[in-house]
Amino acid sequence: MPEVPGPLVGPAEIQAMLGVGRSRMRQIVNQRNFPEPFQTLIGGSVWLRKDVEAWITKHRRPRPATSGDDDESA
Repeated sequence: MPEVPGPLVGPAEIQAMLGVGRSRMRQIVNQRNFPEPFQTLIGGSVWLRKDVEAWITKHRRPRPATSGDDDESA
């Protein structure tokens, strides 16, 4: 079994990272330019977090801040 070079993420974590539902997440991970899973297990695939984060940085527009995200005034 290969040594794990960092934190892993599964489909639920990818959904949260992308801010999308399950169907849209499946469409995204099936794109040719999405990183290959680090490993496919009986329970499903897992990816290296750094690979998914790099893909998001390159291929997704930053989400606009929602009210209160950067509001530090009292």
